[in-house]
Amino acid sequence: MTDAVFALLSSYGPWVVFISAFLSCLALPIPTSLMMLAGGGFAAAGDLVLSNVVLAAFAGAVIGDQTGFALGRYGGAPLLDRLARSPARKAVLARAHDFVDRHGGKGVFLSTWAVAPLGPWVNFAAGATGLGWARFTIWDILGETIWVTLYVGLGYGFAARIESLADLLGSLVGFLAALVVAAAMFAWVRAMMRVQARQEDSPRPIR
Repeated sequence: MTDAVFALLSSYGPWVVFISAFLSCLALPIPTSLMMLAGGGFAAAGDLVLSNVVLAAFAGAVIGDQTGFALGRYGGAPLLDRLARSPARKAVLARAHDFVDRHGGKGVFLSTWAVAPLGPWVNFAAGATGLGWARFTIWDILGETIWVTLYVGLGYGFAARIESLADLLGSLVGFLAALVVAAAMFAWVRAMMRVQARQEDSPRPIR
């Protein structure tokens, strides 16, 4: 995987960073984090210009997120139904929908870097559930700024250990995503228990 990323960067430079960031924000399985790390490493070696790598990654991510939001907004429930045909996608979309309902714009912010695997699905859900475009855009830009700065910056600073760094960050992101899902499930169970307790405590009608 790393060799393929290096080959693409050598041939196409920042353009491949832009395309990978754009496509990954539409839920395509693209190793964009590794691509940004490698881009930062190439910049450290003098093979690419650091500002070009950062700009390409940021533009691709923001445009990709905006595209996903627009698809969710104008495709609405029918689009989400088509995306949720497989059980795995249905579960991820349900989590994304709940994430947006609970956290709004802050959920968009966190999904771009802290729980990046959920990000594309949050874009679709945010558009479909009617989250305001300006609110989505502000939080999205803030989040993508952190994501791009983190990965390109680490690639630039640790150019000699990109593959090990990618494995470490991948494990960390997976842990954070699992933690968020577990917290959401705990909150849901707690809410159901409260509803049940209220129903049991409420006076029953006299027949």
